[in-house]
Amino acid sequence: MDASTAVQHLNVWAVIAAAFAGFVTGGLWYGPLFGKAWMAAAGMTDEKMQARSPARVYGLTLLLNLVAAASLAMFIGRGDLEFGLFAGLMTGATFVSTALAVTYLFEGRSLRLWLINAGYQTLNFTVMGIILGAWH
Repeated sequence: MDASTAVQHLNVWAVIAAAFAGFVTGGLWYGPLFGKAWMAAAGMTDEKMQARSPARVYGLTLLLNLVAAASLAMFIGRGDLEFGLFAGLMTGATFVSTALAVTYLFEGRSLRLWLINAGYQTLNFTVMGIILGAWH
C-alpha cells in the first residue's frame, strides 16, 4: 500500500478515539497509578505543575496523540484487532521506549522515570493499536 492509499483509508473517527484514549490512559497512569512516583522521579512539584498552562499542555498533547494515532493507523492499515494490538505493543515497547532510553541515558535520568514513562507509552500505543485494529 502506498502512502496516498494509506491516508485515504484512514478511519478518522478511530484515529480521534485512539488519540483521546491517550488522555484516559495517561490520566490513570500519571494519576492514581504512578502519579506520586512520577512526580518524585521527574522532580516535579505541585508548584511546577500549577505554573504550566493546562490549555497548552493538554492541547499539544491532543495534537501529538492525533499525529501518533494517524501514523499508527497507516501502519496497521487494514489489519485486525490482533494485528493492531501487536503493532501498538511493538511500537510502544521498541520504537518509543528505546528512543526514550537513549535520551534518558544521555540526560542521566533515572531508570525509575524511564520505566514509568516507557510503560505509559507502551500501554498508550497498545490501546491505540487495539482501537485502530478493531475499528478500521
